[in-house]
This record gives sequence, C-alpha cells and structure tokens, in this order.
Amino acid sequence: MPDTKSRPVFLNLIQIRLPMAGIMSIIHRVTGVVMVFAIPLLIYLFGLSLSGADGFADVRAMFANGLVRLILFLFLWGLMHHFLAGIRYLLIDIDIGVDKPLFRQTAWAVTLAAPVLALMLLGGLL
Repeated sequence: MPDTKSRPVFLNLIQIRLPMAGIMSIIHRVTGVVMVFAIPLLIYLFGLSLSGADGFADVRAMFANGLVRLILFLFLWGLMHHFLAGIRYLLIDIDIGVDKPLFRQTAWAVTLAAPVLALMLLGGLL
C-alpha cells in the first residue's frame, strides 16, 4: 500500500473560510499595490490641474463624470482601508489589540470604517 501522506493536498480556495482578519490582510495588500499603480495617474492629474485655469477646468470636468466619481470613491476606500489597517498593524506590533476578541473587533472596525471615511472624503472633495 503506497504512502499517501506525502502527496500534495488540493486546496479549494473558494471553500476556505478565512477569518475577518485574514480577509482584511489580503485587502490591505491589494490596496497597497493598487495605490502604487495609481501614482502616475494621480501625478498626471495633479500636474494638469496646476498647469493653468484650463487644465484645472479639465480636471473638474473629468471629476463631474459619474464613472470617474465611482473610481475616485473606490480609490479613497482603498486608501482609507490601507491607512486604518496600517495603524492597526502598528498597534499589533506593540502588543495592543493582540487578544482574540479585540483582534476580531478591530478587523471589523477597519473594514466598516473605511467606506464611511471614503464617503466623507468624497463629499468634501466634490
């Protein structure tokens, strides 16, 4: 009888149920990558808005588009999530929030507070 314990295990990633902290960690990494790739676009828009009155009007007209507002909201959501999760990880590094109930609560707090803060920032920007 062959030894089946050394065989690789098929992991169905759809069936694995990660805890909220694991999901938040994955989102933190994804938002970091998205923000890095968004830097050239943001630099271009910033430079265009500072080029003169016409460039500023072009950027304002661009932000009047509903699709651009949705993209801006998603970017702000990612930024707020990354910021809040980063603060959470810094606190965990100094042993604050390491206990199991608090660990879960802070993961949920970051996940729920990020879109709320993004909506508040979007309202202030537009």
